[in-house]
Amino acid sequence: MLDAKAYLHLYLQQVRDVLVWKLEGLSEYDARRPLTSTGTNLLGLVKHMTGNEFGYFGEVFGRPAPDAPAWLVDTTDAGDFLVGADESRDQIVELYRRSWTHADATIAALDLDTPGTVPHFPEGMRDVTLQWMLVHMITETCRHAGHADIVREMIDGSAGFHHTVSNLPATGNAWRTEFHDRVESTARQAARRHGGSAADTD
Repeated sequence: MLDAKAYLHLYLQQVRDVLVWKLEGLSEYDARRPLTSTGTNLLGLVKHMTGNEFGYFGEVFGRPAPDAPAWLVDTTDAGDFLVGADESRDQIVELYRRSWTHADATIAALDLDTPGTVPHFPEGMRDVTLQWMLVHMITETCRHAGHADIVREMIDGSAGFHHTVSNLPATGNAWRTEFHDRVESTARQAARRHGGSAADTD
C-alpha cells in the first residue's frame, strides 16, 4: 500500500500527463490558439504549470532550479500563458517535463511536514509544508486540466478523462448529439418554468 506522499505524487503525475496528452495530434496553431475571451489556450496552460512546478517545488523550499525559465520571474501580465512564436510545442513540453524532474527531486527529498514559504500567498497563509504544496499543485493542475478538456473539445471534438481511461460512454459518438440536445431541451424547459432567458425559449 502506498503511503500518503506516494498517493499525492501519483495523483499529481496523472493530471500532469493529461495536460500533455491534450496536445497530442494538434498543429502548432491549434495547440496555442485562444478559445476564450481571456486567451485560454492549451500550450499556454502547460507553460503556466511549468512555472508553478518550478516555483512551488523550488523556491518555496529553498531549492531553486538552475535552469528555470527567465519568464518565471515576473508573470504579473499573465505572460506565462502566452507561448512566443519562437517557442515550439516540443520546447514547452520538454521544459514542463524538466520541471517535473526538479519537482520530483524535491518531493522525494523532503518529508510532508517540511516547511516552506510562498511570499505571494495572503498574509497568514505564507508558511506552508510540502503536503500543502502537493495538495495545492494537484488542485491547480486539475483546474487547468479541466480547462484543457473544454478547449480541446472546442478545437476538434476530442474528449476524455485520461489517455488510459476515457470515462465516456462506449457507444460511439452518436450519444453526444443526443445528449447535447437533451441538455438543451431541459435548459429551455427550466427557463420556461423558473424564468430565465434563451429568448424565454421562444
